[in-house]
Amino acid sequence: MQSNQYSVKVFETTITDETEFKEFFEVNYTLFKDHLILIKGEMSDDIKKYLQDKKLQYLQNINLPKGRSRKALEKEFQILEAEAAINKQIAEAELKKLSNKLQNNLTVLDDRVRSGHELNIDGDLLLLNRVNSGATINTTGNLIITQVVEGAIRCHGNFMMLTASPKANIVFHDVEVDNSLLEDRLNRVELKNNEIIITPVLKKEINWAL
Repeated sequence: MQSNQYSVKVFETTITDETEFKEFFEVNYTLFKDHLILIKGEMSDDIKKYLQDKKLQYLQNINLPKGRSRKALEKEFQILEAEAAINKQIAEAELKKLSNKLQNNLTVLDDRVRSGHELNIDGDLLLLNRVNSGATINTTGNLIITQVVEGAIRCHGNFMMLTASPKANIVFHDVEVDNSLLEDRLNRVELKNNEIIITPVLKKEINWAL
């Protein structure tokens, strides 16, 4: 897929007086000729013709997404980092709590599993990063992933702990798990008496690590 990303300058206005509107753009044409004109409310055929004659690009009654400030972006990154840290602590707590279920050979990785990569683990796996769409993890043992999973998971251990996106394909003991049960939160998926049990891991459970 080929794609391009553009930064577009937008001038938003409401037409209350058509003559005043035209006079404004006559005076400020050079300033706004490279803008996208966003017009709210009614617009006559005369105004449409005027804009077309001036070769001004316009949209009418469209809600464009608002750009976020640098401060807002920094705050969002801080939240994401905090959530990742919480997930990591929860994962470590789970390892301690469920240590009697863990096999002897535990692999710990901190690398992102990228698209096109297949990871085959004989034993347990603790992954402190995300699984991209198009990537695959196969593990014979237990599995804990602290960041979001968008790829394919094949697990044959006693339990998994992960958060899955709608893109993910999660198979536990050859049974595909419904993604809607795994979204937007960390989940513990266990095999008990030949039944798959899914339990959300609440953030307050981080107290286990204390």
